Amino acid sequence: MGSVTSDNPPGAAEMASLRPCLPSPLTEVTDERFTRHGLRLLLKRDDLIHPALPGNKWRKLEPNLRAAAESGARTLLTFGGAYSNHLRATAAAGRLLGFETIGVVRGDELADRPLNESLARCAADGMRLRFVDRATYRRKTEPDVLAALVPPGAFVIPEGGSNAAAARGCAELGRELRGVADVVGVACGTGGTLAGLAAGLAGDARAIGFPVLKGGFLGAETLRLQEAAFGGRTGEWTLDDRFHFGGYGKRSAGLDTFAADFAARHGLEPEPLYVAKMLYGLTALAQEGAFASGTRVVAVITGAP
Repeated sequence: MGSVTSDNPPGAAEMASLRPCLPSPLTEVTDERFTRHGLRLLLKRDDLIHPALPGNKWRKLEPNLRAAAESGARTLLTFGGAYSNHLRATAAAGRLLGFETIGVVRGDELADRPLNESLARCAADGMRLRFVDRATYRRKTEPDVLAALVPPGAFVIPEGGSNAAAARGCAELGRELRGVADVVGVACGTGGTLAGLAAGLAGDARAIGFPVLKGGFLGAETLRLQEAAFGGRTGEWTLDDRFHFGGYGKRSAGLDTFAADFAARHGLEPEPLYVAKMLYGLTALAQEGAFASGTRVVAVITGAP
């Protein structure tokens, strides 16, 4: 699929040309760590939605890309850390749709190092990387900082793609799981996917978010996003902060062993920074007896390695 070469912003035809696989597949797997407790485990394969914009990245980016096109913007600017899947997805979307892209990266010390695989992919897709110190990055939503970072006419997408539009886009994930899920687990970085997922679920179904960062701020952020998108808290959702393994980008030998074992059992290699932590958390909860016998547990696979 080539990129758009017109001088005009991409329109409906270009957006449609991305051809996402929706609804994403739902596959049941047999895992005795769940079945011994009378539980069913199903995998919601959002990683298969689009090869360049997988998982929650498609669901959160698509409404923002449409808004950018409708505004007439030719440039997208967004934010992320050194291993940000969101930066990678935004860069790929820019290449496919003909937007110029700018990625503001947390950590000016990274500018003096070779690009890691994630940032190298961004650069290969044409994204201009701008490294800022961590203090400036923390102030990225303040008007004076934004004024210095954002060129005229650029469309700003927040870190992780999480805003009200993204939350509304992720509500479709919940709607796709109505009637087939009792509990849905999802990894959380900025809260947008959880906010929308919970809103889209119905009945007694509930969502559990597994933060991949430490700090305990995601409850307030998820609520803020629901208020912006839906007018208030909606759906049943909770957060379990026990499985971040030290914070964003952090792993342990135990987590890596779990991920390798999951891959051997089910033929799916979990993405290590988000998906593996969520699967580890759901498995721990199952072993703790957190779910009643007969519960249908759905794990949202939000991205690939």
